[in-house]
Amino acid sequence: MGYLRSLHPAMHLRKTYGVPIVSFLEGMDPLFFVNSASSIIDRAHYHSFPSTVAQYSDLESQRSFPSSIKLCIKPKYLSSSDYASLLQSCIAERAIEPGKQLHAQLCLSGQGLNVNLATKLVNLYCNCNALMYAHRLFDKIPKSNLFLWNVLIRGYAWEGPYENSLSLYYQMLDHALVPDNFTFPFVLKACSALSAIKQGRDIHEHVIRTKWENDVFVGAALIDMYSKCGCVRDAQCVFDKIVKRDVVLWNSMLAAYSQNGQPDESLSLCNKMAFAGVRPTVATLVTVISAAADIAALPQGREIHGFSWRQGFVHQDKVKTALVDMYAKSGSLKVARSLFEQLQDKRVVSWNAMITGYAMHGNAADAIDLFEQMRINSQPDHITFVGVLSACRHGRLLDEGWKYFDEMVRDYHIDPTVQHYTCMVDLLGHSGRLNEAYDLVIRMKATPDSGVWGSLLNACKIHGNVEMGEFALEKLIELEPEDAGNYVILSNMYAKAGKWEGVAKLRNLMIERGVKKSIACSWIEIKNKVHAFLSGDDSHPMSDAIYAELERVTGLITETGYVPGTGTVFHDVEDDEKTRMVCSHSERLAIAFGLISTAPGTRLLITKNLRICEDCHVTIKFISKVTERQITVRDVNRYHHFEDGECSCGDHW
Repeated sequence: MGYLRSLHPAMHLRKTYGVPIVSFLEGMDPLFFVNSASSIIDRAHYHSFPSTVAQYSDLESQRSFPSSIKLCIKPKYLSSSDYASLLQSCIAERAIEPGKQLHAQLCLSGQGLNVNLATKLVNLYCNCNALMYAHRLFDKIPKSNLFLWNVLIRGYAWEGPYENSLSLYYQMLDHALVPDNFTFPFVLKACSALSAIKQGRDIHEHVIRTKWENDVFVGAALIDMYSKCGCVRDAQCVFDKIVKRDVVLWNSMLAAYSQNGQPDESLSLCNKMAFAGVRPTVATLVTVISAAADIAALPQGREIHGFSWRQGFVHQDKVKTALVDMYAKSGSLKVARSLFEQLQDKRVVSWNAMITGYAMHGNAADAIDLFEQMRINSQPDHITFVGVLSACRHGRLLDEGWKYFDEMVRDYHIDPTVQHYTCMVDLLGHSGRLNEAYDLVIRMKATPDSGVWGSLLNACKIHGNVEMGEFALEKLIELEPEDAGNYVILSNMYAKAGKWEGVAKLRNLMIERGVKKSIACSWIEIKNKVHAFLSGDDSHPMSDAIYAELERVTGLITETGYVPGTGTVFHDVEDDEKTRMVCSHSERLAIAFGLISTAPGTRLLITKNLRICEDCHVTIKFISKVTERQITVRDVNRYHHFEDGECSCGDHW
């Protein structure tokens, strides 16, 4: 502790005066220390310290300060500029303990309230997340320095409490200081964290009044704030008004679209960015690749893949991990696995992307095998176990599901989240163990959300448990009163049981509450153009040819044993009408269009906004056999890979 003594005279108090040392290393306020201990310090002894750190030979003293912080002048000869230089070194290396001791010496030498030095100390404390010290010192010094305010506002904006950042901002205005292009990004970051749209709009008005609206840093912060508050249109207005845009501004707008359920807009904006000649960053590529993954836009994802390679990101693991996720979600598991194996550093997020990809496609064995490999090389997190339990869920591996659920809690000390419980409730429910699923919901530590109750409701539908289904729907209506899908599931259960009065009751309830059923839609991409279809749709220019092909294929599969399952039509109508309705579902129209628009043997990829129905699932298995096609359908829950009359889900979906 030799060097600490050279800088901190109180370290000799115990030896010289026999009184307790008040050590800043124990987290005491330097100002408190000076007030309580300075009266007993021997000033003559204070000036007798050696002149350089090098005079101390013990190793501990050499390790006390970072190598860049060297005291080359006797303490009594240190000027303000010397202290400023030392403090700047502490700031650069986030060396809080030496900074505290410099603070004490400043107080003892009478320079503790020097505005320039105190501002550096506030900066140091903020950088080291010692905001209590920063704020105490801030309160004791003059506040005419805008940089001082910015430093503390930034500290709270980074670390919280975020409300303090906003409070300081308004106090700063009361001190008649004008915010600059550093103030606004910091305080807007706090608004983003709080989703404080009212304060955010107020600060936006200040931005306009102070003429900082065209600054790219302020603009990016405004876009981020509006994005976090769900106001994408306002973010777009900010973006449009800034003529000179840097890559950070483009990235902010790309993220705003992607994070607010508008991946198509994110991909479109990426094209505009490329045409503008702006070179992408890792953040750019990760954002747009993730946007492509969200909508399984494989052609666009491939295009971005090639673009990223041409831009020199071929060895960038973060980009590769995003590509792994995109290819997995788009149905190209072999490509995803190939990229995964090329990763130089397989981080947890990389393992998670591949495991989750296998789970989505029902490849439970591959997901579990990869998880076992991961355990040897990396520490799983809660997302990893969501992927593993999801794989067990899709593969109906009940024993394995319980095993991994228990290991997660016991061996990895991960508290189950609603996602983990949802997987287990779904797994138990589909296995016919409805009472156990219900008991798990009641006993779970986390508050059940719509996913948990929805899994229970679906299980009730599969096994015809109307009474428990009614209870699950009550809970779902409390959480999602406007989600039509929940009403429809119970309505279908009533219809299947022949309880048409129950169907009518739910239909009237939906009308009273203004709840509208979601319209089923399926789409297929042919030659870089997306073609969308609704059930019974005849608006497509090739509608006659599509229905003719559908009729031809229906004839072929009927010859091989297909019988329409009209149980999926929950209307009190004649059987012929039910057959006509089920045979014109949107996914069948999309498949028929794909068959007449592509060469024999071409794989078809269909995306649907709702869950595929039972009869369509049976039908597509037959179609894959008679047409000798691989057909992949991505519905709202998972992927179904149909080939030679079989589906990858094993009919467990």
